[in-house]
Amino acid sequence: MLFIDWQHQGKGYGKKLMTYWEHDMKSQGYGMLLTSTQVDEQAQYFYRKLGYKDCGGFVIDIPQYAQPMELFFIKSI
Repeated sequence: MLFIDWQHQGKGYGKKLMTYWEHDMKSQGYGMLLTSTQVDEQAQYFYRKLGYKDCGGFVIDIPQYAQPMELFFIKSI
């Protein structure tokens, strides 16, 4: 998992990191990328802004393991 520290968010570092990762994956021959975030996190808006599309999710509803839905995103590269 990658995370840009709160104090450095909104400065373009996340976009640069994602661009680097996308180019690296493309150079290795991958044609699509898949990433995810929980629905209660702001990262979903970031991924959509970078061209990722919603492609599903899952919910863990066993009480001792319950957490917000995990939302998946996909992008062709």
